[in-house]
Amino acid sequence: MSDSIILGIESSCDDTSAAIIKGNSILSNIAANQAIHKEYGGVVPELASRAHQQNIIPVVEKSFSKANIQQNAISAIGFTRGPGLLGSLLVGTSFAKSLAMSLNVPLIEVNHLQAHILAHFIEDANPVPPTFPFLCLTVSGGHTMIVLVKDYFDMEIIGKTIDDAAGEAFDKIGKIFDLDYPAGPIIDRLAKEGNPDAFKFNKPKLENYDYSFSGIKTSVLYFIQKEVRKNPDFIKENLNDLCASVQKSIIEILMNKLEKAAQDLNVNKVAIAGGVSANSALRKAMENNKEKLGWSIFIPKFEYTTDNAAMIAMVAKLKFERGEFTDLRTSATAKYDL
Repeated sequence: MSDSIILGIESSCDDTSAAIIKGNSILSNIAANQAIHKEYGGVVPELASRAHQQNIIPVVEKSFSKANIQQNAISAIGFTRGPGLLGSLLVGTSFAKSLAMSLNVPLIEVNHLQAHILAHFIEDANPVPPTFPFLCLTVSGGHTMIVLVKDYFDMEIIGKTIDDAAGEAFDKIGKIFDLDYPAGPIIDRLAKEGNPDAFKFNKPKLENYDYSFSGIKTSVLYFIQKEVRKNPDFIKENLNDLCASVQKSIIEILMNKLEKAAQDLNVNKVAIAGGVSANSALRKAMENNKEKLGWSIFIPKFEYTTDNAAMIAMVAKLKFERGEFTDLRTSATAKYDL
C-alpha cells in the first residue's frame, strides 16, 4: 500500500493545517497561523475555533494544489481527534467527516501526541528513522512527557508534568518579561546574546521521571518583583541574560529527567518531539549527550516540530496499512489518552 495517498488535517489548537502524504513522503504540508492571539497573550479558544472555520477550506485546497493531486485521488482522510481545544478539534473533525463522506473514502482518527512522536518516520524528518525501542521527550505548550516507544502504537508514558508544560512555562515567563506571545521562540533568540549563568532559579526535586514547571515560574516572578522594586529598568537592562538563564534552567530540568530515564531503562536511542523541540538549546543539549553519553539522537526537521498536518498524515498512513478506520459516529475529544 505504499502508493496510498492520504490527506491529513490538524486543528487541535491555533494552527489550521492540511498535508498530503504518499507512502512516507510528504507532498504538501500547509498551515495557517492565527496572529490574533498575540493581542491576548495566549490562545483564546472561541477565537481559535472561528479562525479554523475561516482557514480550513483554503488550507486544504492549497494542500491539494501544491501536491498536484486531485481530491478524488486520495485513499483516506486522517484527522486530529484529540487532545486539544474542543472547539478547534470540532472544526477539523466535522470537515474531515464531511469530505470523507462526499469522496466515499475511509476516515482515520489520530491522537495528536502520538503524531508528534511518529513524525520521526516521515521520509525526510531524520537522516534515518529511530528503531524500537526508543525514548521520546515530547514537549510543547500543552504537554511535557517522556514516552517509551516500543512500537508504532505501543507507547508508555513513564514521566509527565504534574502542573505546567515546559512550553507554557516559557510563555508565562515571557509574559513576566513583557514579551509577545508566543514567547518561547523570542526567549530562544534573545538567549543567544545572554549569559546563561547570570541568574539562578529554583528547580523541582521530584524523585521519579515526572516534571514540574510551576516552581521556576514562581521563582522568576518573585525574583523579578524584588529586582524591579530596586531598579524599574531591571528587565530591560538584563533581558538577554534573563532569557538565557531561564532557558538554561528549563532545558536542564528537561534533560536531567531524560538522562535518568535513559540510564535506568538502558535505552540509548533518544528522540525529541513537539513545539519546544525546535528550541536551539534543547537541540544542543541532545547533541552534547550524543557525544557525552553515546546516545543515538533523533531531532526532527523544524517543520515537523510545531503542530502540523504532516504528522497526522503519517499516523493515518500507518493506520491505513493496518485497516484501522473510524466511522461518522466519531467525535472530537479534548482528552485523548496516548
